[in-house]
This record gives sequence, structure tokens and C-alpha cells, in this order.
Amino acid sequence: MKSINLLFAVHNHQPVGNFEHVFREGWEHCYGPFLDILEKHPSFRISLHYSGSLMEWLAENRPDFFPRLRALLARKQIELLSGGFYEPLLPFIPEKDAVGQINHLNRYLAENLNAHPRGFWLAEKVWMPTLPKTVAPAGLKYTIVDDSHFRYAGFSEEDLFGHYATDYEGFTLSIFPSNKRLRYAIPFRNPEETIEALRFWATDSGHLAVTYADDGEKFGLWPGTYRWVFEQGWLEKFITLLEENREWVNLLTFSEYMKKFPPQGRAYLPSASYDEMMEWALPALSAIHFQCLLEELKQAGRLEKYRPYLRGGSWENFLVKYGESNHMHKKMLYVSEKVHRALSKSSRERWEKTQPLPEALKALWKGQVHCAYWHGLFGGLYLAYLRHGVYQNLIAAEAMADASEHSEELYLYHEIVDLDKDLQKEVVISSANLGAILKPNYGGSLIELDYRPKTFNVTNVLTRRPEAYHRQLKKNSTNRFPAGEHPQSHPDNPLAKDEGLGEALMYDWYNRYSFLDHFFDQDATFDQFYRCQYPELGDFVNQPYELLDVKDLDNSGKLSIHLKRKGGLFKREGKIPVDIGKRFLFCKRAATMEVEYEIVNRSSSEVGFWFGVEMNLTLLAANDPRRYFLFPGLKVEDRRLNSSGSLPEAAKVGLCDEFLGLEVSLEVSPAAQLWRFPIGTISQSEKGLEKTYQGAVLLFHWRFSLKPQEKKDLHFTIACAEI
Repeated sequence: MKSINLLFAVHNHQPVGNFEHVFREGWEHCYGPFLDILEKHPSFRISLHYSGSLMEWLAENRPDFFPRLRALLARKQIELLSGGFYEPLLPFIPEKDAVGQINHLNRYLAENLNAHPRGFWLAEKVWMPTLPKTVAPAGLKYTIVDDSHFRYAGFSEEDLFGHYATDYEGFTLSIFPSNKRLRYAIPFRNPEETIEALRFWATDSGHLAVTYADDGEKFGLWPGTYRWVFEQGWLEKFITLLEENREWVNLLTFSEYMKKFPPQGRAYLPSASYDEMMEWALPALSAIHFQCLLEELKQAGRLEKYRPYLRGGSWENFLVKYGESNHMHKKMLYVSEKVHRALSKSSRERWEKTQPLPEALKALWKGQVHCAYWHGLFGGLYLAYLRHGVYQNLIAAEAMADASEHSEELYLYHEIVDLDKDLQKEVVISSANLGAILKPNYGGSLIELDYRPKTFNVTNVLTRRPEAYHRQLKKNSTNRFPAGEHPQSHPDNPLAKDEGLGEALMYDWYNRYSFLDHFFDQDATFDQFYRCQYPELGDFVNQPYELLDVKDLDNSGKLSIHLKRKGGLFKREGKIPVDIGKRFLFCKRAATMEVEYEIVNRSSSEVGFWFGVEMNLTLLAANDPRRYFLFPGLKVEDRRLNSSGSLPEAAKVGLCDEFLGLEVSLEVSPAAQLWRFPIGTISQSEKGLEKTYQGAVLLFHWRFSLKPQEKKDLHFTIACAEI
């Protein structure tokens, strides 16, 4: 009788920063019911991976979780997989952190479950050829990639079984190709289709193995899957069919298969991820062209033949596509250097062998969770609370590292470094109260401001940019899941959750940083600025400023950073030369920063100006009644962070977060006219297209005239405080 080996792996994960109710729903609708089914069917033998962040929550909130896993391990029904503890992309974090996270998860599994993994889950199947060397110190022997990786390397469909040996600099690793056909079928198609596919792959020798490896959230958390998988019995029926066919379908763990069967051969795979990820990483216009090409080949009946040679982009392209992703990634690298520098050799040796981890290292590793660094079918980078989870931990890790290197309680220092690796210098300011990053090369702007006592980045705002899936908003559709129909795996056409999203599509031509300098045409309107389709006369917004000096002001406890740009206004009559100088002042003793502006008319005639300074700030929630604007001395009815409006004169504005206990105040002198509006993006998730709040735009603007060589002085103060 022909037979086949089925290697079944399920990966379960919830990221640091996700909502408590998502963890609870995950247990109630997915992870718990899945364990219930496993316990009922001892012959259903699989490999399981739980990220450390999910296991920590389960250990605290579901005390029966570990005992149930121990029972499944005792009857040899499951094999546990290792990986980075907080689910990083291993190739894109420092190697010392990758090895540290893997070793930490290995110790955690050994201490809590007496499990000693031989394989590891590769987050998002993001592979680089150097990985065998990276994981070698952790003693791991195998991992799972997508079969797309093998196709990109020229392997045929007939080759995509069992495991292959690969190596880098003499370090070896076995790699299993996960079958894409099964990934799309389980649990979205009728179980009989999988059985028929296995029958087709079965051989007389019975030595082949087909691998299924995918997210556990597809078994209950994806739209429609809880009803389909559990209430309508898909999983029960699937396992029953496997039991009925156990004479020729053998369920093995990966380690068992490797003991019984040697590698199919040798494989060297290119840097890659699964097909969809490679497509999501493309710039929007390229992604549209790529989708059109795939559709043309599909219509011509040639897609399957040529699909292996159409790779899309690569994960690194997310760092090009989204500046915010690159900023988080490079800040993570910077903080990692700080943390490891702060750890003495003796303390490092202790945590490498035993627990507990140093708190700074734990926070750093939490800030390496991959989910907020990219965007595809899932919200990812577009979800402010996931970005906040990353920043919250990176800020905490950096503050602890700084405190360990400075004996005094209050400190203030700076570094001039190429933080974001664009071959241009940034200024990084650190104090016990604030962390800040200035980017002279981009408008002399403030690109990050952290209030360290609350580990909160108040400038965590995402720019509005085009996405390939925005084309779907031309269709008048909703994504209600029709009763009785199968849930979808990766829907080709994400649907709109709400009507009118197409009208909310707006794109920015510059990054949403703070202290961006505008000169407006006299006909500019609030609505034009809101849509970022206004007439900009100046060449300051995204252009380089010169870093003139950085110095400590004697006996004041202040640090001064002086920037200047010799630019101009471009009107019909020609260029009007204008200089803008701005001096940032940071204080050692308080969570405040000041910015002094000097605007000088360098032309030979008097000129009228309409000048504005733009701030982009966030407290995460748009309509929470505990988060709102403050307008001291002014009567403003709608103070929600999601509100829009114009004030003829404002000298002080605040943003208050009662939930977090944080207030951010801005004072301007002289008083300015104020425009405010929310930044909202249209993004896709597994539930469809939706509008997501990113932050609030505050534009302080003045109209004035300057004679030749006359100057205008403006002053800002930003203060963060606990309430």
C-alpha cells in the first residue's frame, strides 16, 4: 500500500502590546478549543510553537495550560518548537540578541515543561542564508520554510518533500518545505480535499513527508473560522479522517522523521519569505504592476509555469517603503548596543546561563517583536498600539541602560550619530525625563520625543501613503461573512468594513514629523492643508538644515542644539531669500524642551509672510473620553483627539491622557492661529479595509511682514508631566 508521512506544525502567537481582550479571545476561541481536540485524539501527533509573550500570558491567566501541555508531551503526542522568545525576525536583529532569545525560550521550555526542542519556528518564514550559523550556538537542528523558498531556488514540485541539508560557514541545518497547497486548504477547504492530496503524494516506499506549518490563529481567530473549525466541526472531521486513514497516512514529528529518513539532498535558498510577504513588501505602484502581471499570466493559463520566477520584493523593502518601520528598526539596533554596553561581562555570563534576565535586556527583546515592523494582510505597522508596544519597551530598555551608565540621578547628554543609517547624522538627546531625536537633514525636525517616566513616544504618528489595495475602495462592498460559506485564507480582494472609505483616502508628500516649517500661499485653506494638497511656497518642510553647534549652556543644566537653513519662498515674481534658525533647548531637571525660532527676510524689499509650524502628536486613542485636548482659557466644545477645528488665537494647548496619567502641553509666543485635525490611514487587516487613527496634527501659524534684514522671533515650550 502506498503511504505518506504528514508533518503538522502549528504556530501560536500574540505580540507584546496587543490588547488584553485579544489574548482572552485567542484562548477562548482558538488555543483552548484546539487543545481540547488534541486531548480527545491521542493519535493526532503534531509540532507546536508558542511565542514567549503568549506563554507568559497563558502561564499567568490560564494555570491549567502548562499541566495540559505536559500531559501531551508525556504521551509523546506533541513536539515543541523553539524560536526567538518574543517572536523577532531572527535575521534582522543583532546576532547576540537572536541567540539570546532562542536560548531564553529553550530554558523556559525546559524549566516549565521539561521540553528540549531540536527545531525552531522561523517567524514569518523570513529566511536568510546566514541563519545556520546564527542558530548553531543554541544547538538547533532544523526549521521550516515555505515551499516558495525552494521554488525560487529552482526546485520542482516533485522535490518539495522531506527535508534538505543546508550550511553556512560550516554550520549545518535541516530545512523542511511547508506545502502551500495545504496552507491554503487547511482549515479553509473541506477535509476530504486534503486527504485526496495526500493520496496523490503517497509512494510505495513511504519515505516522503509533506509538511503543513501555519498560524494557529487560522483555527478560530480569523474571521469566520471559529464557527467553521469548531462549531461546524471542521477540525474534528479532519482528524477523524486522518484516523480512518492511519494505515497509509503516518503522523510524525519533525525530529522523528529526521531520525528515520536522511535529507532529500542539499539546498541553498535565497533570502525570501512566503509569496504574499514578498508581494506586500513591494512599493505600492510596483505591487499593482506585479498583481496585473500575475492576473495576465493566470488568464493566459501560464501562471503556475512561471510563478517560481516572480519573486516580488524582500522583507528589507519594508524599511524603504515605510520610514517609520526603518526608524523603529534602527532605534532598536541603537538601543541594543546601549543595553549590551551597559551589561558587564560578569552579568552577561550570569544571564546566559540562568534566569532571571536583566530587565533592560528583557525590555529590549520585547521591543524586537516583528509584528509592528511591517504591513501586509494584517494591520502590523498601521496599528498604533503595536508600534506603541515596541516603543514602550525600547524606551524602557534605553532608560535603564542610560541610568546604569550615569551615577547621578539626573543627567543630560547627546550623541551625533547616523541613527537611521542613511549616511546623514542625527542628534540623539537623552535625559532621565526625555529622549529625543532631531533630524537636521529633514526639515531640522523632531522625529521622536519620548517621555521616559511613562515610556511613551508622543510623536508616534504614521504618514498617509498609497497602498496597492486602495484600488479595492472603488468597489462598493462590505466584508460580511455569508453564512454557510468557507472562510478565506489570503483573500485576493480585501473588502471595506465601512462605507465611504474611498473619500477618506489622502496622501502626504512629506513625513509627519514635528517642528516642520511651512510658508503658505495667501489662498491656502484648512481643507487643502488637511488633504495635503495646499500650495507650499517655502523649501523648508523636508529639506536639510545645517547643524551649527551643540553645546551645554554654562551652569544652566540645558543643552542647546542650533540649526539653520538658508532657503526661500518661491513666488511668481521669483525667489525671496529667507533664513530660518531654530535652537532646541533641553533641560536636565525637567521633562521640557524649548524651541526658539528666528525668521529673517534676506530680500531687498518688505515681504508679507504666512508662516506655520507643524506638530504631529499622539495619545493613541481618538475617541476615548479619557483622552482629549486642553485649551486653557478658551471655550472649545469638541475636545476629542479625533476632532478638527480652527482657533483664531491660542497661546497654550494640551493633550491629556487620564488613562495613562500623562499630559503634554505646548506653549507658543506670540499666540498663534491654530488648525487641528486627526491623521487617519486606510489599512487592510484580515477583517477588511478600515480607517485607523494615527495622531493629531497641530499647525500653529502667523501672518506678519518683515522689512529687509528684519527678523521675527517665535518661542515654543513643550512639557510632559504625570497627572
